[in-house]
Amino acid sequence: MAAYNLLVERDALEFIDDLDEKSERICKENLKKLEDEPYPGRGKGDKEKLTVDGEEVYRLHIGRTFTAFYEILEDENAVRVLEILPIDEAHDRYGY
Repeated sequence: MAAYNLLVERDALEFIDDLDEKSERICKENLKKLEDEPYPGRGKGDKEKLTVDGEEVYRLHIGRTFTAFYEILEDENAVRVLEILPIDEAHDRYGY
């Protein structure tokens, strides 16, 4: 059983829905890793805590293609995926 509920914002869902079948599957498989352990340095996945647009958020690299930005809602025992971007756009956004 997952430790956290996974909530996905509408924009992120639309991004996933617009992908080809293989990329959609890879995105969904990687996002499921956040249900077990969303914190960086624990569990599976390349995760990091960042400041983006003045807000503290987390990011998950999905392969070498996409980046998901998310927040951890401890009070609700949930992880909310805020958006998913192509990795180059995400790097521009957080100054990589």
